[in-house]
Amino acid sequence: MTEEELKARFKLFSIRVIALVDNMPNTISGKAIANQIVRSGTSPAANYRAACIGKSNKDFLNKLKMVEEELDETSHWLEIIMETEMLPENRVKPLYSECIALLKIIISSIVSTRKYINSNSEIVK
Repeated sequence: MTEEELKARFKLFSIRVIALVDNMPNTISGKAIANQIVRSGTSPAANYRAACIGKSNKDFLNKLKMVEEELDETSHWLEIIMETEMLPENRVKPLYSECIALLKIIISSIVSTRKYINSNSEIVK
C-alpha cells in the first residue's frame, strides 16, 4: 500500500467515525463517548499526514506512535459502544475491524522504522 493510499484510507476512516458519532444516542454517556471517539478517531488521519512529512526518521517514528495511540483509544471506545449496545453491533463492527487493520499496519510500520533507525545508527558508530 502506498503512502497516498494509506492517507486516503485514514481519511475514509475519519469520515466513517464522524458518521458513527452523528448516530450516537443523545444521552449523557452517548455524548461523552461521542466526544471522545470523534477526537481519537479522526486524529490518526492528521497524524499520519504529519508523519509523512516528518523532519527525520525519529520524527516519523514519533508521529507513527501517536497514530498508534489514537487508533488504540478508538478501538477501546468502539468496544465500549458495542458492549453497552449504544449502537447495533452490525453498525459498529465493520468500523472496529478497519480500526484494528489500520492499527496492525501502523504497528508494522513502527517495527520496520525502528529496525531501519537501529541499523543505520550502528553504521554511524
